Amino acid sequence: MAITKEKKDQLVKEFARHEGDTGSAEVQIALLTEDINNLNDHLKLNKQDHHSYVGLLKKIGHRRNLLRYLKGKDIQRYRDLITKLGLRR
Repeated sequence: MAITKEKKDQLVKEFARHEGDTGSAEVQIALLTEDINNLNDHLKLNKQDHHSYVGLLKKIGHRRNLLRYLKGKDIQRYRDLITKLGLRR
């Protein structure tokens, strides 16, 4: 259910703004999106797992706040990111 180290490293490398960047909004949103997708798959198989559902809602809220921040900070970076991730915004 958790992201593997290899997948996390790949996402960080793909969305990093510069070498060694692990904390930019783009990287955080990409990692949260991967977590959200994994939790959605988990919940489709385990419909009675309400604890994971609460965690999913928290991750969605966190991603929403980061997207709102990025949209206010730099609209072009925001548009590029949602296109890359395939988000419906």
